[in-house]
Amino acid sequence: MKLALVIPNYNHHIAIEKTLAELAKFNLQCYLVDDGSQDETRYLLHAMAEKFAWVTLISHPFNRGKGAAVTSGLRQAYRDGFSHVLQVDADGQHNLDDIPLIISTSEQYPQALISGQPIYDESVPKGRLYGRYITHFWVWVETLSFDIQDSMCGFRIYPLAATEQLFSQHALGERMDFDIEIMVKLYWQGTAVVQVPTKVIYPEDGISHFQGVQDNVRISWMHTKLFFGMLARLPRIISTRFLQQKESPPTQVQSPKHWSTMTERGSFWGIKLLAQCYRLGGHWLCRAVMYPVICYFFLTGSTARRASLDFLHRVQQQQPNHPHLSREVNWRDSLKHFFAFGNAALDRIDAWCNRINLDQVDFDDRKILADQAATGRGAVLIVSHLGNMELCRAISVHQQNVKVNVMVLTQNAENFNKVLQQLNPQSSLNLIHVNELDPSTAMLLQQKIDQGEIVVIAADRTSSSSQGRVTYLPFLGQDAAFPQGPFILASLLDCPVYTLFCIRQHGRYQVHVEHLSDSLKGPRTGRIERLTDAMSQYSQRLAHFAQLAPMQWFNFFDFWRKDELVWRNTQHSPSSATHLPSQDR
Repeated sequence: MKLALVIPNYNHHIAIEKTLAELAKFNLQCYLVDDGSQDETRYLLHAMAEKFAWVTLISHPFNRGKGAAVTSGLRQAYRDGFSHVLQVDADGQHNLDDIPLIISTSEQYPQALISGQPIYDESVPKGRLYGRYITHFWVWVETLSFDIQDSMCGFRIYPLAATEQLFSQHALGERMDFDIEIMVKLYWQGTAVVQVPTKVIYPEDGISHFQGVQDNVRISWMHTKLFFGMLARLPRIISTRFLQQKESPPTQVQSPKHWSTMTERGSFWGIKLLAQCYRLGGHWLCRAVMYPVICYFFLTGSTARRASLDFLHRVQQQQPNHPHLSREVNWRDSLKHFFAFGNAALDRIDAWCNRINLDQVDFDDRKILADQAATGRGAVLIVSHLGNMELCRAISVHQQNVKVNVMVLTQNAENFNKVLQQLNPQSSLNLIHVNELDPSTAMLLQQKIDQGEIVVIAADRTSSSSQGRVTYLPFLGQDAAFPQGPFILASLLDCPVYTLFCIRQHGRYQVHVEHLSDSLKGPRTGRIERLTDAMSQYSQRLAHFAQLAPMQWFNFFDFWRKDELVWRNTQHSPSSATHLPSQDR
């Protein structure tokens, strides 16, 4: 990776010297493009080029627009042998302290366009903020995805080979429409887009060259052309997208988002409509409405789709002739995976509406938990996002034989949980939000164990607030990060620990309970080995059931990502304290 800077400038004389001084520490060749500035700025830019030996000045004889200035810088850098360009605006809006993060992200994804995703403070003009949302909507339509969350930020790293290919085939807008158009067309061309959160400020003495009427008309016309261009390319866009996923390792380009930062897709009223269909026509009507919606989310959810294909590929590598997978895993298998997720959601509703009872569930290991309940002391169940854990919890509530407490992070499924609670208010009973976990909560959990209750913790997702507190264990052919938090908590509660998996096979749910340990509590000496052994047993059982029922493992994110990225990409500070990881249900 050979990186250069490009700074477009048109009459920005206030902040440019300070910006260049701050950029000097990065030791990057800089192409400073004077886009026909007035004499005062032009003289200053010449002085800057003489002052800083690493600055090369490119001059336009008259003002052509920001897009033209960036294009001149990109193409000159490409001719000079650079592989990537970091674009920084000259008006002082960008947080230059984020440059190392953007560069490291580009090093990790060298074929991708790395772009800042603005985090605004109170200085942002409300008119410009609201106007961006119109562009966001049209970009989502034009790309048939939500991969591009912001297309107007000028703080980005371009892969020059891809941009030069685009320049040689298409004429792009040269003014304020450039940033949007090049991002959309690079995406069409097959260039992945990875966005990094960055703070954007609007200085009080800042100069804006955005021309309200002219630039809005120009951007509107650009979106019109892009929309009809999308329609003309629609078959090719879809086929190319799936062909790339079939021929390329799905892990080549991955979103840097941690799973806990991925918000729920789907509106409250959309999910409520599905619930009403369920009430009126049961599964058949709900599926008739739900399946087209799932197809839409499948087409637009590239991150989840890539993660699904990656996981299914790994299962097939472990078991080449898997009965539930094609001989060569492809997008059809991933679509089946998405449909299975929708069907599992309907089964969750069935469970809470008491339409599934124990007679419809094979629970051969029921005696294990019955004997534990007979002792009058509770236990910890280590579970996962495989199958349908809701069924077990709902049955326990309906049967009222044992009280189950589930540790959850509901913000990732807030709309679904609201609708589920309307269908049956009991669905939200005994939920413990782990972002509220403190010593008093831990004491409460111990009381529940002493009263013979069950505490359920999912242990197949790392936490965005516990960077580094993981153990890497073999999982489907590659080491994956498993959170230590659930097992640390189990050791603090001093009670028997079991694993529980609930999967659907041959039209019936099957519950598998296995004894993991009488207690993970013990002397400090050997504590790490004791917890690691328990985690290893859990990961092996999870791998077994994930291979047995791959369509029922609902972790639609990169499970094998390095945990070191968690802190860097979610901007949490590491702490010496041990945090228990957040888990959703």
